[in-house]
Amino acid sequence: MPAHHSKGFPMIIAQLSDFHARPHGNPAYGIVETNPAIERAVDEILKLEPRPDCVLVTGDLSDCGLPEEYGIVRAALKRLPMPVYVIPGNHDRRDSFARELRPDHPYLPQAGFLHYIIDDFPVRLIGLDTVVAGEDGGEICAEREAWLAGQLAQGQGKPTVIFMHHPPFPVGVDGMDIMPCQVSPGFACLIADHPEIERVLCGHYHRPIQLRFAGTIGYVVPGTAHQVALDLRPGTENRFVMEPPALALHVWRPGLGLVSHLQPIGDYGPRRDFVLDPAYPGKPQTVPAR
Repeated sequence: MPAHHSKGFPMIIAQLSDFHARPHGNPAYGIVETNPAIERAVDEILKLEPRPDCVLVTGDLSDCGLPEEYGIVRAALKRLPMPVYVIPGNHDRRDSFARELRPDHPYLPQAGFLHYIIDDFPVRLIGLDTVVAGEDGGEICAEREAWLAGQLAQGQGKPTVIFMHHPPFPVGVDGMDIMPCQVSPGFACLIADHPEIERVLCGHYHRPIQLRFAGTIGYVVPGTAHQVALDLRPGTENRFVMEPPALALHVWRPGLGLVSHLQPIGDYGPRRDFVLDPAYPGKPQTVPAR
């Protein structure tokens, strides 16, 4: 555990998702330049003060699971000085993902599902592989659920974050919910039986989404390039839109727990002081000296 955490300082977890790296010169869907967007996301993390203790990337690092795409991802993530933990999504190919990324990410298992535990921080991190080869949706099958149950049983109540690509809950948007993560009827009970689970962090849906789930909070982060257009009409299909990308910062403090913040990626101008109108009814504030 880093020494500063023992003194009550926060642990900061950055979450990125859905890079959709493409071979150079081949933008996603013909128009989305995803590779520069990955670099901008890394730049945003490098600008943060204080910097995160670690970065989670919740799936779809590639667009088609090609070695060239993973090479682009590796080069971008190497710029980050803190540990980076990756998990595959439906656009990834599990074997290629592991083979191409394992040299820089040796925590990835040598075979089978790409689950793992990181227990080096005040918050325990559990990466869960939800990929079903050839499918858009995901699954937490009996084998995967049993693995998770075993790991949770060994956690001794330590604050825990589970991160995966596919949300294991519906979000109330038909175009998204047709690509669900299939889970057993007992999965939510498993999560609820472990109140130490602070969040279930996901990607896949390219939108900021939060909901109460199994006694904890389900949290979906936007993509680093394109987003899924919000459409609440029943029976509609997904379309994408170039809304601002974002990353999440999950900040854990002793005695408080985990607080999640959404940080837009990009330049939105300088920070400015608040200058209040004299008619403001609250407490006057002093503008700091420069």
